[in-house]
Amino acid sequence: MTLLSPLGALGGAVLAALGAVGRATLFALDALGHILRPPFYGREFALALLQIGWLSLPVVGLTAVFTGGALALQIYAGGARFNAEAVVPQIVAIGMVRELGPVLVGLMIAARVTSSIAAEIATMKVTEQIDALVTLSTHPMKYLVAPRVLAALLVVPGLVAVGDVIGIAGGYAVATLSLGFTPAVYLRNTVDFLEMWDVLSSLIKGCAFGGIAALMGCYFGMMSGRGAQGVGRATKGSVEAAAVLILAANFLLTGVFFSL
Repeated sequence: MTLLSPLGALGGAVLAALGAVGRATLFALDALGHILRPPFYGREFALALLQIGWLSLPVVGLTAVFTGGALALQIYAGGARFNAEAVVPQIVAIGMVRELGPVLVGLMIAARVTSSIAAEIATMKVTEQIDALVTLSTHPMKYLVAPRVLAALLVVPGLVAVGDVIGIAGGYAVATLSLGFTPAVYLRNTVDFLEMWDVLSSLIKGCAFGGIAALMGCYFGMMSGRGAQGVGRATKGSVEAAAVLILAANFLLTGVFFSL
């Protein structure tokens, strides 16, 4: 009996995890179904665009520019060991567009937007505002979840594009001001090295990461417990789940893109 207790606990944890995955998957499918069916709440959609897109630009821009600059310094220092300093423009461009840009933007959105959505919806649940929506014949999934998920799917790829450009600009500034690169040569090497598929893969990742971030915020908010502790757990859990899923999705998408 003593030997079976740890196995029972492990099995219970595995079943609980699988149950959570199943509930989240069904929630995501339900949310996507509501996006495709009327009615549409334009005001909620516009507010979500403002919150997720425009208000996230400062943190996305600052994160990207410092990352691009640091990346240029690291590549130059590493390349100097092999007399390969000239590859700084190419590696900064490919690193920001293919990997760092989408992942960093996704994680910033998870930290800023996912937590905000989860806290907002969880608070609405605690204060019985969601029950009031049902009383008014308004579907919570249609009113609260669908606009936020649709906004994230549409606007996060744009944030990724902005982050890519600003990150490359940060590397350009450091390389030309501190590392002795010629501006025209740096820009030409960047443009000649990047391919259209690099940009498209970055935008596809942005769309996927935005959907994950919004869905996790909505899911944990709708599933939160009662009281202040329930709101806190929902907020913390949403950010953790969104960050892990974004990194996992990045790995899977990168594997798919490399196989094409």
